[in-house]
Amino acid sequence: MIDELELTPLQVTDAIELEDNEADDHFDKLREECGVMAIYNHPDAARLTYWGLYSLQHRGQESGGIAAADGEDIHDLKGMGLVSEIFTDPVLAKLPGNLAIGHTRYSTTGDSALLNAQPIKVESTKGLIAIAHNGNLVNLGTARERLERDGAIFQTTSDTEIIVQLIAHSKHTTLVDCIADSLGQVDGAFSIVMMTRNRIFAARDPHGFRPLSMGRIPGVDGMPDTFVFASETCAFDLLHAKYERDVEPGELVMVSEDGVTSRYFNREVQQASCIFEHVYFARPDSKIFGRWVQKSRDEMGRTLARESGVPADVIVPVPDSGVTAAIGYASESGIPFNFGLIRNHYVGRTFIQPEQRVRDFGVRMKLNPVRALLEGKRVILIDDSIIRGTTSRKIVRMVRAAGAKEVHMRISCPPTISPCFYGVDTPSTRDLIAANNSIEQIRQFIEADSLAYLSLEGVVHSCTTGDAKPVGYCTACYTGNYPTQWVDVEEILPATASA
Repeated sequence: MIDELELTPLQVTDAIELEDNEADDHFDKLREECGVMAIYNHPDAARLTYWGLYSLQHRGQESGGIAAADGEDIHDLKGMGLVSEIFTDPVLAKLPGNLAIGHTRYSTTGDSALLNAQPIKVESTKGLIAIAHNGNLVNLGTARERLERDGAIFQTTSDTEIIVQLIAHSKHTTLVDCIADSLGQVDGAFSIVMMTRNRIFAARDPHGFRPLSMGRIPGVDGMPDTFVFASETCAFDLLHAKYERDVEPGELVMVSEDGVTSRYFNREVQQASCIFEHVYFARPDSKIFGRWVQKSRDEMGRTLARESGVPADVIVPVPDSGVTAAIGYASESGIPFNFGLIRNHYVGRTFIQPEQRVRDFGVRMKLNPVRALLEGKRVILIDDSIIRGTTSRKIVRMVRAAGAKEVHMRISCPPTISPCFYGVDTPSTRDLIAANNSIEQIRQFIEADSLAYLSLEGVVHSCTTGDAKPVGYCTACYTGNYPTQWVDVEEILPATASA
């Protein structure tokens, strides 16, 4: 045990920061991918894009960027950090135009550096193009080598630039045909928005791994409507945009002065949308893959209670990701729900690596138990996942130290046994606790009285029940069965693991 009173201010800060983002260095949570936005036909397009990115900030916090087009040129600005830190009023004033696209990034391929911040703008033989990408290409090595042999010069280490280079090297004559041809050559996950001087494009990969939706802001006083594209519909709410539909897997949508047109570049593969978007990534107030996230998570909690109920006095979520499932669990089980752990939302970030001896202190700065609710109680902790197990163990210890008589851990998804290569940052198989240990061994490691996960059937049921047209989901992280051709998963290490 360490004595907190002996810690220097710097050590305390370091401990806080690591535990607030233990996933940064230790992958104890899966990391979000990226968020994309696009606005067509609004006099303040860059500002609307900024507001949308603000709503999508949970999808990536490393860098952000906006590109705006005024009919003659594309102006772009990018920076490291949160969108609120990058885009002030004077900065947004430098982005004139009625069209804009935006991106907020967490890297899963390519370095975390301003070099790889998006949107990426390229002047090519097909004209001036800006692109923002959420996902991860799995055949980028082969495609990049072929393009370099053909004379392509890459400006970044991001896989997103490969799409632009494929467009530039396409032998088709029209830009729409070039884009469709290029998207048909890449494999993996991509939800992209693109912009020329006067057009907006949006597309999803044929499997539909990542979400991308289209909305509309009605014009006033006879003005044309504004079209909006976003990774999640929560971005529409802030803009008063009405959700219209999802961009379909394998679909390319174009918005121009002629209106909205659409074509499919690939409809030959089965849909495999990322089920973890419903488990954790997306905001509960979003509608993705045609389904409300709140509905899925509530049902996850209810199904978990039916599958692995245990006598207890209180249901406590691990904030914030476990809250909705915990509400569903409490409703189904009849056990009272309460916030027995309080999260400090004002803990900052740093890239300083703290000493090992102060890490336990850091998690206590991020989460604080409510002793009056936990003391002498049988507690069920609800969380969305266990990746490495280190944070779960610290939370269990914290709840016991607050006087809990029993601590039971319930996880609202199956054990994560395989890395994801479709735009989610996960560690290699050797670092996933569930890939190398039984549930009983994990229980012993996290020091819980009992541990249970939601079954694979349970999570799929939770994300499809009541739907008129059920979505096909990718569950590779729970099964090891990947929807695309892939290389030996051990070749991909966390250090190389963006979108």
